[in-house]
Amino acid sequence: MYMVEVRWDNWLFTNWCVFVNLQDLVIMGESKCTGKRWEDMETDVLVKIFKELNLVELSPVSQVCRLWRVACSDPLIWGTLDFGLLKSNFIQTRASPYIWVDDRSDKRLSKILRVAMAISRGNVNCMIFHYNLYMKDEHLNYISQRSPHLKRLVMPAWNRISKGEICLAIQRWEELESLTMPTIGHPPYIMEELAKRCKNFKELKVMGSFDLLFASAVTTYLPKLKVLSLRCSKVTKGALLCVLNSMEHLEVLNISHCLLFEIATNGRRQVIHELDDSILERASQLREFHHCQSRECLACQRMMLDEGILRWYRYEDWFWRRDEVSSLDLKDYGRLFGAQCEMLTSVD
Repeated sequence: MYMVEVRWDNWLFTNWCVFVNLQDLVIMGESKCTGKRWEDMETDVLVKIFKELNLVELSPVSQVCRLWRVACSDPLIWGTLDFGLLKSNFIQTRASPYIWVDDRSDKRLSKILRVAMAISRGNVNCMIFHYNLYMKDEHLNYISQRSPHLKRLVMPAWNRISKGEICLAIQRWEELESLTMPTIGHPPYIMEELAKRCKNFKELKVMGSFDLLFASAVTTYLPKLKVLSLRCSKVTKGALLCVLNSMEHLEVLNISHCLLFEIATNGRRQVIHELDDSILERASQLREFHHCQSRECLACQRMMLDEGILRWYRYEDWFWRRDEVSSLDLKDYGRLFGAQCEMLTSVD
């Protein structure tokens, strides 16, 4: 049994009493003021009120009447759908996809997505998922069909998503401009799909490793990319030079806290703690170049400790959301799915 249904019923009873009391106050005061009944309010007024509610609160409110449903679906409410607090219950495995997710987590995610997509009615522009939220093909297919105007996707975990499904989603998101993604085994396919379908694509953030193959795919298929962030990733010097030498339209590059290394003549990997002139000279032509390879920096120390593959779960839960590039920084968790929603949508 889903506890979310019981808890929503309790919440609905409590908060509906509040709405009824508000309406009674308006009616009682009509003889003394020019206040309007709830059903007579302008949509923009309702939107301002409903904008303060979260996903759990919006669900019953959207079912009151047609006017309230229209207001609950307004694009001003659904500009960003931030699931940054929602995580899967999982364990790591040795076999592909190297992750096992509890069935209750999948059902919980499906239920939440159904509610969000039903109320938003295709008006979501930005979706943010936690780095430990492992959705599968059916989840991605569901949201890609129902969010045709998506411009930004932050989805750092692709373990359970097939190549075909991510390509299908990209084909539907022709307005996509920004993508935060993990390291993948064969990056050219996604870069090629972005180049073919998303003509306004301009921002890419990679969380993981960035080697010469990845860099070549980016420079080949996305030569007009404006912003590239590799923050807290393991990056080869060859990959970095490939980007700096080939991407004439690149304006912003972030390699802050990266584990930067090159292959020595003896075949060993050698960590680079200071950028040489060949890198700095090319980077000087960018509008913004963010870098930090300092032994005194806490984030850089963490990268060294984790040998370039950052174990995000060890650190502050907001740490993965930060970026020195302002347009990529996720800041605080969104109101639509906050801590209250995380508690009320648990599945027992």
